[in-house]
Parts: sequence; structure tokens; C-alpha cells
Amino acid sequence: MNTREASNFRRAPHQITGEALELVAARFRALSEAIRLRILQILENGETSVSALAEKVGSTQPNISKHLKVLQDVGLVKRRQVGTSAYYSIADEMVFELCEMVCSRLRDRLEAQVGALRGPTFNRKRA
Repeated sequence: MNTREASNFRRAPHQITGEALELVAARFRALSEAIRLRILQILENGETSVSALAEKVGSTQPNISKHLKVLQDVGLVKRRQVGTSAYYSIADEMVFELCEMVCSRLRDRLEAQVGALRGPTFNRKRA
């Protein structure tokens, strides 16, 4: 298949409103902090309390709560209150598909770079 044929399989570009682009940008900003990605990784295993998240991430409860609020505001996690404890879970499983796509591309890129480094070696003659 040539490049022209391959490009026909891509989705046709469409206009997105400025307001919609802001919502998309907010989701990407929410995913731009490593600690938030770690929180999502933990929540992939199921609903977890803020205190348990703080312990697993190695951070304070106020810091974890701040990051959870960002993730909740963009619709990635949901909150359930039980007495004085808050429990969080994943609200949009799509986030894992997105992370897998990014990780897969990174793996491919790193493997290509490692492959380039394993190319021909230079034999130096020793005196």
C-alpha cells in the first residue's frame, strides 16, 4: 500500500469549536503531571480512598486531593463520599486507551533509537 492509499484510511479532518478545543486541552493538561498518571494507574485496579492513594503514591492527602480534583473536573475520575472518607474511581476508561497509545509509540521510538545505537561498531587498533 502506498502513502496515498494509507492516508485515505485516516479520519477526515473536521472543524472543532474553540470551546471544544479548550475542553480537549484541559484533559491533556490534567494528564501532564506524572503524579496524576500514577494516581490513574493505581485507580485502574479499582476504587481507592484518598488516604490509600496518598500512601501508595508517597505523598500527602492534601496534595493527592488537589490532583484528584483536577482529574475529576475533566471527567476522568469520580468521587464517592462515605462518612468522612472520599473514594475515587475511574470515570472514563478511555484514559487507559490513550495512555497505551502513547506508551506504545514511546516504546517503538525508544526501540528504534536503541537499534540505531547497536549499528556497526568501530574497531580501534590498539598500539
